[in-house]
Amino acid sequence: MSDNPSARLEALRFLERVQERDLARTRRWIAEEEGHAAAAAARRPPPPPPEWVAERGISANREPIAIHAGACPMARGKLQPLTRGQAVEALTVHGIRPCPMCRPDTDLGVLDSP
Repeated sequence: MSDNPSARLEALRFLERVQERDLARTRRWIAEEEGHAAAAAARRPPPPPPEWVAERGISANREPIAIHAGACPMARGKLQPLTRGQAVEALTVHGIRPCPMCRPDTDLGVLDSP
């Protein structure tokens, strides 16, 4: 760079314009990649629902209030995915009620005896 302050300032402003153009181009590339990623995500099918879920209550400790089959339309609110063993334990050991619509106790082979 020259010792001329005016020439140095002009060169720095030129460099700034070049860098701003490069930054704008990089930001366009990022936006394009984000668009491609979003489009790819939209084409992927949603993950399957869990096989069993525990519906949690609205109290402060959010204790489970019902066990549902994973795709049950009655399962709402805060849901916790469960394994088959956890669902059986919730019904038999912890006494959590089965959903009367999807009847997970029937599918799990855990029927209440009268």
